[in-house]
Amino acid sequence: MIELIENTKDIDELEFINSFSHSGKPVKDLSRIKALLSDLGDPQDSLKFVHIAGTNGKGSMAQMFSEVFQCAGLKTGLFTSPYIISYTDRIKINGIDIPKPALAKMAKRVKAVTDMHCDRENFSQFEITTAIAFLYFAEENCDIVVLETGLGGLLDSTNVIKTPILTVIGSVDFDHTAILGDTLEKIAYQKAGIIKPHCPCVLSAGNDMKVICTVREQAVKNLSQLVIPDINQLKLISCDVFGSKFEFKGQHYEVTMGGAHQVLNAMSVISGIRLINDTLKIPQDKIFEGIKKAQLQGRVQILSREPLLILDGAHNPDGLSALAGVLEHCEKHPCYAVMGMCRDKNITEAVKKIIPYVDKFYTVDGFSDRAETASDLADIITNAGGRAEQSPKPALEMARQLTNENPHGVNLICGSLFLCAQVLNEMKDDFFASQTCDIRTNRVWANTVHQL
Repeated sequence: MIELIENTKDIDELEFINSFSHSGKPVKDLSRIKALLSDLGDPQDSLKFVHIAGTNGKGSMAQMFSEVFQCAGLKTGLFTSPYIISYTDRIKINGIDIPKPALAKMAKRVKAVTDMHCDRENFSQFEITTAIAFLYFAEENCDIVVLETGLGGLLDSTNVIKTPILTVIGSVDFDHTAILGDTLEKIAYQKAGIIKPHCPCVLSAGNDMKVICTVREQAVKNLSQLVIPDINQLKLISCDVFGSKFEFKGQHYEVTMGGAHQVLNAMSVISGIRLINDTLKIPQDKIFEGIKKAQLQGRVQILSREPLLILDGAHNPDGLSALAGVLEHCEKHPCYAVMGMCRDKNITEAVKKIIPYVDKFYTVDGFSDRAETASDLADIITNAGGRAEQSPKPALEMARQLTNENPHGVNLICGSLFLCAQVLNEMKDDFFASQTCDIRTNRVWANTVHQL
């Protein structure tokens, strides 16, 4: 996220990170991040990586991999984006955010190097953050690092790594088309840029054939084994907003995150671990445990069970299609949604995916400088066939009102991870934290309240 880091006693170092722009000067290769890391001693070269790209699902898969590795006793680094509660939550070791003193220490080291660069202003905030993460993981001697791309893959700063032990590509769909391309083939080519020579790759099941062909072509060029989980070896036992139970290749698994799309994500993780397990030796029970344990803020996150309130950051057609699948398995009606989206997304096509499952939308803005205005979003939803009106209240206040008026239905806050971040930061120890909830399905929210 671009929003400023919270004030701390180390504000000089933290302000250094915010002194860089979101995107930096456009790149045509990775020479800029390579030069920066070279001056820092190439900390990434001492680490083992599982590298993950994709339009949707990469955050969930990263969390699953991280939990499995931790359950197996590996010291596990995790790098994700954007942050949700605090800037530090995008850099973790064994599930714990980078401590602010450590963040300041690594930022000082990066600052000392960038101050010597004549083109200092060309760096992006993401490049600076990537360098900080690599330094931290290397200094802490992580056994393995789960590395999520920021945007695309081929020219993403994280793609500076040389030899990951595994690459994973999730669902590929239209998003960031101005940067990645306006066809599925172009977008898939960018995602497949993380494939490295002789390094196995998993491509999630359910992708378009154009995506499959593009990724397969890159895998062949790199002499890399490509595995696409076989949907025919999946037996879905149960699936709803509170999670799923399934069998894959004869083994039983449970996913706590809601929605059938999380089963597909889990299949990719399971397949990936099997590809590298000759080296890692992770027992089957640890794979089961880690998959079940994984939860992620802002991804079909249950903030309250009675009344039911769901928070989800899906922000493109594929993501909102997955959310629609979750709502399809909800027996509660009616469904009211507080929605905000960023104007650089394919809003019209995205909202069409969810309109059949929502009785009425209340649109909001103000959560990002890229947010579509609430009035324009309401018009887009209405023109696409839905019922919508601009909310006179912020998202949290509107959600409060809906849960009071709709205690037996589905209440939803959705459309952007930036919106999710704002809601979670505002809620803290708030109204919904005191609701009677199922402990298992609300573990993420309970932990968030405790930490804040």
